[in-house]
Amino acid sequence: MQAPDYTLRQLSYFLTAADEGTIAAASARLHVTPSAISDAITALEHALGERLCIRRRAHGIRLTSAGVRVASRAHRLLSDAGDLALSLRSSAGELVGPVTLGCHPILAPTILPRLLDEFGTTHPRVELDVVEATHDQLEGRLESGEVDVAFVYDTLVPGNPRRQQLFSVPAHVLLAADDPLASEEVIELEQVVGRDLILLDAPPSSQHTLSLFARRGLTPRIRLRTASYEAVRTLVGRGLGYGILVQRPANPRTYEGYPVVMKEIRPAVPPVGIEVIWSAAAPPTERARRLIDFATSIRWPGATG
Repeated sequence: MQAPDYTLRQLSYFLTAADEGTIAAASARLHVTPSAISDAITALEHALGERLCIRRRAHGIRLTSAGVRVASRAHRLLSDAGDLALSLRSSAGELVGPVTLGCHPILAPTILPRLLDEFGTTHPRVELDVVEATHDQLEGRLESGEVDVAFVYDTLVPGNPRRQQLFSVPAHVLLAADDPLASEEVIELEQVVGRDLILLDAPPSSQHTLSLFARRGLTPRIRLRTASYEAVRTLVGRGLGYGILVQRPANPRTYEGYPVVMKEIRPAVPPVGIEVIWSAAAPPTERARRLIDFATSIRWPGATG
């Protein structure tokens, strides 16, 4: 959108002169020189290509028909401009304005509810907008300002943002509740490598799962790949395979109501870090900074750090 050739200051000077009736009175009200008022009106007339007022030294100014129309619309423009500033200005103890959150889709059920509910309730005038995006889809969006903060896995983060870890969670084996291995306290990958794996195929989850087997010199038998976290749980609940997942929902049942169990892996596998990231190119707004502080203060479910 192309910017106009006139400024809000010119409109303000013009409206003040119209309201006061003389340039001298407008000068006194605004605490600027009469020539500044006169020059601003002249520049506004040139930008709009219309004569807005008739100026007479002894008789003040009189608006033309075009000037009356411009004055009416200028009032709305200046009012909207003032409202815009107020919508972003925080008063003492109150945060105001938008914050756009980026979040990996798999993390969204864990991260977003507490932010939208608890932080949103504490700061009701902060407008929280959500963009669900994988790591590659976030590339450039922090630097451009399109996204203020993002919640991601600590691997494959694009660019070089500022970052802070929220928590870490080790992967687990997901089994149907009636699986013969469901009674085991812990599971070794050697126990499941010959069985069907329902692979969560959404970066970086798929790479992480395959790396766990590779470290043990194993190659899993993949029955199905799906980008849906809940699809993995549902298929496992039906006994169609096992899964390797990181997030740990409190609900022990699938969408269809089948019970599933989570089993720790032995030997213990390195935990996966969950981070909040933001642009290194510019400091975050106060409301974004407070959101980051809030997120790092939470004891997240299943967290080991």
